[in-house]
Amino acid sequence: MVTISGYRKRKNAEGIEFCALILMGGIELIRSTITGQYYATAWKTSITSTFPEEICKHLVGEKLPGTIEKIETEPYEYAIPSTGECITLSHKYRFNADPNSPTMEEVVFMPSDVNAEVL
Repeated sequence: MVTISGYRKRKNAEGIEFCALILMGGIELIRSTITGQYYATAWKTSITSTFPEEICKHLVGEKLPGTIEKIETEPYEYAIPSTGECITLSHKYRFNADPNSPTMEEVVFMPSDVNAEVL
């Protein structure tokens, strides 16, 4: 399960404004490689919506079935908002409403006799 933790107004390529829902997965504990101490974190991502801002406000706190997954990407630069420090990342997070279904990579690389059964 994921939780709608907020929303953001965004604009599409044509300049039309829409609301994206911010989704947060479950809390996990990570050990710092620098201090050795644990800290709590959660994976977050966003999905587009067709809802107006008023509806999005009311959706905050709602739970949705699914998970947030970490996927590898081509490396890209990211500026940390709080410090302005620029870092290189090679992953992003995405929402998966059906985590039990095979990924595209799993379907493509399955033996052909198994592919026929999945599709």
